[in-house]
Amino acid sequence: MLKIGSVIDGKYKILNAIGHGGMSNVYLAINEKANKPWAVKEVRKSVSRDFDLMRQSLIMETDLLKKLSHPNLPSIIDVIDSDENFLIVMDYIEGNTLERLLAEEGAQPQEQVADWALQLCDVLDYLHTRPVPVIYRDMKPSNIMLKSDGRVVLIDFGTAREFKEKNVADTVCLGTKGYAAPEQFGGMGQTDARTDIYCLGTTLYHLVTGHNPAEPPYEICPITRWNEQLSTGLARIIAKCTRQNPDERYQTAGELRYDLAHYHDLETEAQRRYRGRLGLFGAAAALSLLCAAGGMGFSAAAGKEQGDAYRDFIQMAEMSPDSDAACRMYMDAVAVDAARGEAYHAFYKKAVEDGIFSDAEEEMVLKLGISTHKYLQQFQKRNSKEYADFCYEMGNAYWYYYAHEENRQSRAVSWFQSAMNGYADDDTKTAEHQRCRLYVELGTFYKNVIAAQIDGTDATLYGAYWQSLMELKALNDAQPDREIITLRIYREIASRVVEYAGYFREDGVAHEEIVSVLGEIEEDLQEMEQGATGAVRKEIESIRWIIDGAHKMVRATYKTKH
Repeated sequence: MLKIGSVIDGKYKILNAIGHGGMSNVYLAINEKANKPWAVKEVRKSVSRDFDLMRQSLIMETDLLKKLSHPNLPSIIDVIDSDENFLIVMDYIEGNTLERLLAEEGAQPQEQVADWALQLCDVLDYLHTRPVPVIYRDMKPSNIMLKSDGRVVLIDFGTAREFKEKNVADTVCLGTKGYAAPEQFGGMGQTDARTDIYCLGTTLYHLVTGHNPAEPPYEICPITRWNEQLSTGLARIIAKCTRQNPDERYQTAGELRYDLAHYHDLETEAQRRYRGRLGLFGAAAALSLLCAAGGMGFSAAAGKEQGDAYRDFIQMAEMSPDSDAACRMYMDAVAVDAARGEAYHAFYKKAVEDGIFSDAEEEMVLKLGISTHKYLQQFQKRNSKEYADFCYEMGNAYWYYYAHEENRQSRAVSWFQSAMNGYADDDTKTAEHQRCRLYVELGTFYKNVIAAQIDGTDATLYGAYWQSLMELKALNDAQPDREIITLRIYREIASRVVEYAGYFREDGVAHEEIVSVLGEIEEDLQEMEQGATGAVRKEIESIRWIIDGAHKMVRATYKTKH
């Protein structure tokens, strides 16, 4: 056992024990230099007869987690393999497991369960869409931590595996009986994303009913059997998740996430879609009969009908006073013709019009890629240039307007990367290509900087980061984007001067350069303020306050007089 007060590897001071099991102990530790708490998992070699096998399992788990970065996943910071024990240093997650919550309170409110489910879908979608997909395989309440801020964190990756397309079946059958999908126990091929969807379904079943699927009667029945007040929409979702045949389940976490976000209106939404299809395509079907009788080409008539419907949706969206309704109409236009760019671009403008890219608007975009029609894939294949423009717009939507600060940069980067790929051979999009490259560089910095600080490998990162910021500012100065984007670039620069002034100095960024840039921003803010709206004036005032702090930090860091 680790001694309280001891310092491990010269960095981690053990504060107290916070958990234990048959072969391991978990401690709360602190890196005094970084002033950050960590959890240290100690696996003692003496308690296992076959520690080499256990060690291999631990190495596989840690190697897997090291590759991942998501707010609903713990991060592995360090691994220490000594003569006496195997130590894993990871994020300290303060909270309780959902298993403990169930034990103390019983069944949870369905609205709360749906919120947790949306978070879990988000993290599963992240795992499943890695370059080498990761299948978790052991979703259950005991492996889900609930933090005080309402966020859930998926822990214990001991049964996770990287999906290998060429494999016919898993080599090892792992999972928790009752929660695990049938294919986890052999005879039905290898586990894939749909396996995790099954496990999530059984977990939701337990959370919303209070009945453990791993206990008698060992079945997943309609949740309304236990409580008639539960949503029939949620019942349908859980039933679909837990189909025995993987082909009958949701095929992706994104697809499941969309239905969960709309479970209250599931039946209504289905009816609306059905009526919409009848209205849109019924006329085309009638025309086909007339055209067949009159010798007129059906394809031409159907094409005209399609074009009329597309324009109608666009016009109705433009006239709608409700932003969400307008966005839905633009999506309806996309469903009519996925290859035309007009509806996509209009959607982006409408979505960010109020300065916030909301969860509801994000859901609409996500559905473009996960629906059975794969609208985004159609768009890319049939209209690659406008697809790249839309990717660029969506990158901006996440980077500057997204409602959740913790995820905005990571989600933006994937869109900017797609846009950059599309712009690579387009000489008319040089500036956009350069911007995309810079956003990818900045996003990579934000993703890696904390871990680099802890490891002491962050030297020279800040100078390169500053240069990327300056390049972005220069591009925007030469070709300004939307007003709010310009302001938020300014906010980004001023905020990072406050945060990283000392690092900038160490990496050779001159005092005069920083002061000059801040002065340029102040001058531009003064010009922008003339005739500005109330919202813009408020943003300008906020940035000025940050700039004042930046000047103070620069004077203190570079030890200059006022």
